[in-house]
Amino acid sequence: MNSAPDNQLLSRLHRVRERMSAAAIRAGREAADVKLVAVSKTHTAELVSEAVAAGVTDFGENRVQEAEAKIPKVGRDAACWHLIGHLQANKARRAVELFDVIHSLDSESLARRLDRVCGELNREEFPVLIQVDLGHEQTKRGVQESELPKLIDAIAECEHLRLIGLMTLPPFFDVPERVRPFFRRLRELRDELSSLGAFGKSPGDLSMGMTHDYEIAIEEGATIIRVGTAIFGERK
Repeated sequence: MNSAPDNQLLSRLHRVRERMSAAAIRAGREAADVKLVAVSKTHTAELVSEAVAAGVTDFGENRVQEAEAKIPKVGRDAACWHLIGHLQANKARRAVELFDVIHSLDSESLARRLDRVCGELNREEFPVLIQVDLGHEQTKRGVQESELPKLIDAIAECEHLRLIGLMTLPPFFDVPERVRPFFRRLRELRDELSSLGAFGKSPGDLSMGMTHDYEIAIEEGATIIRVGTAIFGERK
């Protein structure tokens, strides 16, 4: 599917990249060190194809079922596909078929199931991030800090899973600055785990920051930001 991007999409994307660059400069970082994942949930395959034409290379979907209908239309190989929402165990096989990265691994049982499916589908390596629950909200998922070591050990025992980093979804605040301590804590956890070799030879990715607060996330060390509304506009 080939769709030329409209001017509104190009303008919004340019603005996001400008703000990413400014935030990186403030933090003494390179903007190129931050990956932009365009959150395409609820948006049409046609709009996603426009974003591909505009140069977006990574897209984030929340639900396997929605991605199942959308990704084939855009093209499985047209972009890198990230699952950023909760993954139900019974959708593990389809997730491995559809996605390149999973950000929301949150249990040992899910890790083992994904690893088994990868073996059955001859998927030699599958990158995953652990979702860490730092806000302790009932509506959001993730592992507690105290559970991290056990889950990391379980992933290390998996033949096909490769742990590449941590993800968090902090509480929403009207004043974005209030989210900074959550991003800072995730970075501290990543640094501690990196020093123990949890991410192999890599320092470990930090998937954090959305439309409302991605600049603060970049200032606090995000290597992946997940931005939807600022690129695609309000969800229909």
